[in-house]
Amino acid sequence: MALNLTPRFSITLALALLLAPALALAERTEYDVDYLVRFQPEQGQAAVSIRLTPGTGEVRRMRLAMPEDRYGSVSGDGEVSRKGDIVTWVPPRGEPARLRFTYRIDKQRRGGGYDARITDDWVIVRGDHLIPPATVAATPGADSRARLRFQLPKGWTNVDTPFKRSRDGKSFVIANAERRFDRPTGWIIAGQVGTRREQFERIEISVAGPKGDVVRRNDMLAFFNGLVPEFERAWGKLPPKLLIVSAGDPMWRGGLSGPRSMFLHADRPLISENGTSTLVHEMFHVFTRIRGADGDDWIAEGLAEFYSIELMRRAGLLSDSRADRAQAWMARHGRGVKTLDTNRSSGPRTARAVQLLRELDAEIREGTDGKHSLDDVVKALIKIREVSREDLRKQAEKLLGRPSRVLQTPLLN
Repeated sequence: MALNLTPRFSITLALALLLAPALALAERTEYDVDYLVRFQPEQGQAAVSIRLTPGTGEVRRMRLAMPEDRYGSVSGDGEVSRKGDIVTWVPPRGEPARLRFTYRIDKQRRGGGYDARITDDWVIVRGDHLIPPATVAATPGADSRARLRFQLPKGWTNVDTPFKRSRDGKSFVIANAERRFDRPTGWIIAGQVGTRREQFERIEISVAGPKGDVVRRNDMLAFFNGLVPEFERAWGKLPPKLLIVSAGDPMWRGGLSGPRSMFLHADRPLISENGTSTLVHEMFHVFTRIRGADGDDWIAEGLAEFYSIELMRRAGLLSDSRADRAQAWMARHGRGVKTLDTNRSSGPRTARAVQLLRELDAEIREGTDGKHSLDDVVKALIKIREVSREDLRKQAEKLLGRPSRVLQTPLLN
């Protein structure tokens, strides 16, 4: 049925349609969050404050997970109470407010080596430990605008995070499209630190480590010249910045991934004797953030190890014959495994998962005449994040048009 619209009504309707996006933006409620971190090497801690400034929205209550053995001297404006490891903060309505506390930094892993450390000259720590997880009750629909600033001890010259600096260079802009309340996550390094950085087409990569430690900053950046395009082809859009933190002993002698960042011990080779790469393995975790559901940690770890070989081959860092030898090593290492079911995959089990995933990749390529591969499965799994074997089967079936024969293995029973 045709509608007869008067000219005035037509103009009004057109204006409403044009203004709708602007009106929606104007209705968005926001508040400011300013994080200030002051490192205190003499005390082995950081003094932290969270400042909330109401705007068109505000925070009504915040509950923070703050274990007493690491977080102390908690105080703030408004009402602050602690019950065990949970601190509840109710800031005053309609005015700026601060919560203040200290965080004990040194953290040693089981078996030796630190994954957080502060010395007289430098600090390496996770931002998501400095600022603990919080459950926030705010004005309905309100978003935070967050900034992170540092006050460094005398003689400390540098600080870097996984986030981009503000235009004036005085703070870091904290943005996470998945959350309304933004807090800093990922690795942070500060002090007498040497940094090399390079802007690739769509991502800035920084490699930082304490001065005096033998950190292969330029080697890693050269490594990424060939790898960054392969990361994008395999996994899609990359974050705007990646920070790699590296140091020698007494830091933990391995690799640890975090949001938009990772730690790699200075002694770890870029390519191991067996043809894998801790660096590329952890990049899989950083960029995809895929993790295994209960019993299925082999998916995340197997994919990370599979791509540590495959992407180096694609980038020309491994020859085809060297990559084949790496896969043969995986086959030998995992040949005795009878089940992949585990909440923590490592060693032979991960090696066996690599072989299963390699077979799945071949099945998908053959079954789709080369139009699809395991890359397409991974891109779908990124959206799921916590992945089960049923998720893996479902995504493979979508590409093949039938259930995967490879994934019917007794290894998954």
